[in-house]
Amino acid sequence: MFSYKKVALLLAASVLAGCASEPKTIYSWDKYQPALYDYYQQDKVSKEQQILSLNESIEKAKAANKPVPPGLYAQLGLLYANTGRDSEARQQFETEKAKFPESAPFMDFLLSKNKGNIK
Repeated sequence: MFSYKKVALLLAASVLAGCASEPKTIYSWDKYQPALYDYYQQDKVSKEQQILSLNESIEKAKAANKPVPPGLYAQLGLLYANTGRDSEARQQFETEKAKFPESAPFMDFLLSKNKGNIK
C-alpha cells in the first residue's frame, strides 16, 4: 500500500520533472527578441548585423520546420528600409502581410508611408 507521503513525493517529483522540460512554442523565436532589443539600442549593434541575425533566424526556422514569429518579417523590412534597400523592405512587408493577415493594416501603412522610397 502507498502512504500519503509516497504519493505526495511522487506527485511533487512529476510536477518538478514537468517544469524542467523546455517549453514548446509554435514559433522559432531564435534571435528575434535580442535583435529587436538591439534595434532600440541603436548605437550597440549595426543595422547590417541585425539584418544578418534576423535572416539567420529565418533560416533556422525553416530548417526546424517551424514558422517565423509575428513581426520578424516586418522588423527585417524596417531594417532594410533604414539601410536604403527599398525593394527588400517591400518584399519583407508583403511577406509579413501574407503570413499574418492581421498585420495588413500596419503593413499597408508602412508601404504607403514609404511609397516614394520603397519600389
